[in-house]
Amino acid sequence: MQGADNGLADFIVGHLTRKGASYAEARLETHSGDGFLLKNGVMDAAGFETAVGMGVRYIIDGTLGFFDTNILEKSAIIRASDASFAMTRAASKIGETVRMSEEKAVKKAYEVKEKRKLADVDAEEKIQYVIGLDKALLDSGADVTTRYLSYNDGVKEKYFVNSEGTEITARIPRMDLFYLFTVKEGGQTVQRTHSAAAAGGFEFAKSWKLEREIPREAKALKRNMKEGVKAPAGMTDIVVAPEVTGIMAHESVGHPYEADRILGREGAQAGESFVTKDMIGTRIGSEIVTVVDDPTTENAYGYFLFDDEGVPSRRKFLMKKGVINEFLQNRETAAEFGIKSNGSSRATTYGVEAILRMSNTFVLPGEWKEDELIEDTKRGVYFKNFMEWNIDDLRLNQRYVASEAYLIEDGELTKPVKSAVIEVNTPALWGSVNAIADRVELHPGNCGKGEPMQGIPVTMGGPTMRFKAPMR
Repeated sequence: MQGADNGLADFIVGHLTRKGASYAEARLETHSGDGFLLKNGVMDAAGFETAVGMGVRYIIDGTLGFFDTNILEKSAIIRASDASFAMTRAASKIGETVRMSEEKAVKKAYEVKEKRKLADVDAEEKIQYVIGLDKALLDSGADVTTRYLSYNDGVKEKYFVNSEGTEITARIPRMDLFYLFTVKEGGQTVQRTHSAAAAGGFEFAKSWKLEREIPREAKALKRNMKEGVKAPAGMTDIVVAPEVTGIMAHESVGHPYEADRILGREGAQAGESFVTKDMIGTRIGSEIVTVVDDPTTENAYGYFLFDDEGVPSRRKFLMKKGVINEFLQNRETAAEFGIKSNGSSRATTYGVEAILRMSNTFVLPGEWKEDELIEDTKRGVYFKNFMEWNIDDLRLNQRYVASEAYLIEDGELTKPVKSAVIEVNTPALWGSVNAIADRVELHPGNCGKGEPMQGIPVTMGGPTMRFKAPMR
């Protein structure tokens, strides 16, 4: 690992074990990357970051301790560990006992390959890429009143070691392009925010084709404000494109299936869950709906092969043919459920403790072709993307507002629809799905959770889906 000595991580794990820790782990990280922010055509900020540090977690007398440091010298690490150890041992007299699931020790090294290494692309080319997207947006013909484009990339190298014999070395490059713009038409304004991101090299900048997609969206918003009609009153069939499928899967399946929420541990920060421990095997949706969380999805923004507890990642079937199948688990929650962890523990940086997180959460494909699915719909509304969503703390009652939507009349997309809204509860949403297309599309995000807040790379998506009215 560049800029870091793996031996220091090995040392501190041994040091804590010799002092009496029943378990110890160290996560040594190096991160380097670039960032550029363009506001209304002006370069507002630029940054070039390199950060190195280590987070250490251990258990003494049944109590969990954690500390971090960016001073990678043996004497400094010993001082930090001894101070933390003393405080944690004192706290053990009043703290709760922590248990962790038993996991097999593993030694593995892996990396994500880059066709064009991020470090080999100079800053000027990255800046010109962002400027080119800004120009394409201006050339769209829409009255774009505000423009905000943010490019960020970075390579994170990790070395994880624990007292059980696990050693993991990983190198993952990531890049993302976030954009926000406002379109004005006839005294009205509407805003669009979205992003593109991947685990990989600069080759993805070309594959996203944002120089075509961003101005297309601006034109669509202009047309919506100029020609848009009201959504049909009452309930109607609804078809949602992958971006909307994704936010639904993320918010109403991914989050409520996090075991720490189910156990009530996220209530003060990020909410709770309508799901309970004993709901495994309960039908919650249509038999054609299967939702997975899969960190092993190649080049997806939330990709990893081992989580930040050193547990191998795998595809998790959260909802299987409409039935609640499993929850996202880390080693601590898995111990309470009496099972193994499924590798869902992640941290944004070495300076925070890993917590239970999603990765790439999406609906599996069905058998319909997208055009055939729309042709089969007599009357409805097609939600291409969204501008707003909200959901209650239990992840039960939710609302999605379209940014771009169209009427479906006799199997064809016709007039644009203004401010089309879906309001529904989770069982009604997933229970109303009656057709799923065969092409999966993933969209990135940075999911927030924890205290202090950790925004972590994820993707969400799936195929185009149809919901049969009424949703109930």
